[in-house]
Amino acid sequence: MKLTIGNVYVKDVCLGTENSFVDGILTINKDDAIAYLKEEDDHITDLDIVIAHPGDDTRIVPVIETIEPRVRMDGRCLFPGVTGELEPCGDGDLKAFKGCCVTVVGKEWGSFGDGVIDMGGEGAKHTYWSKLINICLVGDTDEEFERHEQQKCNHALRWAGHRFAEYIGKIAKDLEPADTEVYEFDPVLKRDDARKDLPNVAIVLQPQSQMEALGYNDLLYGWDMNRYLPSFISPTEIFDGCIISGSFMPASSKWSTYEFQNFPTIKEMFKYDGIEYNFVGVIMSNLNVALDQKERSAIMVRNIALNLGVDYAIVTEEGYGNPDTDYVRCQVILEDAGIPVVGISNESDGRDGAGQPLVVMDEKTNALVSTGNVGELTELPACATVIGNLEAMNRDGMSGSWGYDEILGKSARDDGSIIMEDNNWFCGDHIAGFSIKTMREV
Repeated sequence: MKLTIGNVYVKDVCLGTENSFVDGILTINKDDAIAYLKEEDDHITDLDIVIAHPGDDTRIVPVIETIEPRVRMDGRCLFPGVTGELEPCGDGDLKAFKGCCVTVVGKEWGSFGDGVIDMGGEGAKHTYWSKLINICLVGDTDEEFERHEQQKCNHALRWAGHRFAEYIGKIAKDLEPADTEVYEFDPVLKRDDARKDLPNVAIVLQPQSQMEALGYNDLLYGWDMNRYLPSFISPTEIFDGCIISGSFMPASSKWSTYEFQNFPTIKEMFKYDGIEYNFVGVIMSNLNVALDQKERSAIMVRNIALNLGVDYAIVTEEGYGNPDTDYVRCQVILEDAGIPVVGISNESDGRDGAGQPLVVMDEKTNALVSTGNVGELTELPACATVIGNLEAMNRDGMSGSWGYDEILGKSARDDGSIIMEDNNWFCGDHIAGFSIKTMREV
């Protein structure tokens, strides 16, 4: 499979009366875009588009999703089973607007899996999104049945975000890209002899799929991954929109759709493919609730790896807590099969850093990469501008903030300053590989 992504670099984004791209300036017809999105889903009651730039003294909360605007040159939809009919992913030509993202924001209401982005100041260092121009789609819906629930599907707004990314992406269709990324994934059984002496390496992805109630989990080709069993897929499918983010997972631990589209760890695998190792693809697994479900998935991952002839594996999970059980079990069963594993995840050591980092530990998980401690506290001053609703941090059960603490008070203070756990930065631990965090001994 061969996927080509032509990159068009955006210097600035403006709202106007037409859709255009001239001299690096992306202009979006705001009225037309809003009318289109409301027509597609009559559950949307209120919608606005606001632009946030890197360095702005702006706080965005509650952030629901981020997506990269793209267009498929052959006319297929960007996210099969979501923005259009089911179509194959993983090959063909795309164009992508780089340097910006669609950022979906709740105008009033937040949820457990929603988070915070700071565009400037000390808070900007906590997320990759502060480096991008955020095209914020700020909205509300009539989904009253989940209004006061801590856990929300946010269906209408998430779907609107994906449609909006596709709407913007179409502006790139006739543009000349500045550069091109090419990802070729040859059939595993038809590779040249030069690779046969290289070690075979696979990456095991464990996207969020814990919620047995449907509508909260990541979707693969529009299919709720709670219903999913592990399988082998091409890494180019992931870059090409086969999977989108769900609404359930502590915010800093999530993989947003933007991260699936640009998964840095997978890109790194391509970088040395055929040179240092033979990249044999992705074993797409899941995260479960019951122990028999966890064991079933681990067994299937093991057997797929053995049948592919995998010599080494990377295992990475979306989340922490209950998913740590799947994450560690998968590593142990591969190690028992003679396949050494490197694990990538964040950890939950508590606010003092003294807790057990993973819910389950095993001596065989001896090569772990940490992307950060979800419990670490951050205190920041007010920002001049808030996009969304700061009160959601206190009211709506977001994963790293609270309405009352006898020592710390509430997360969003009356003066606009905040105190919260790392948990609340939207995709802030960037387990997909964007993280700029490092470690030091003290």
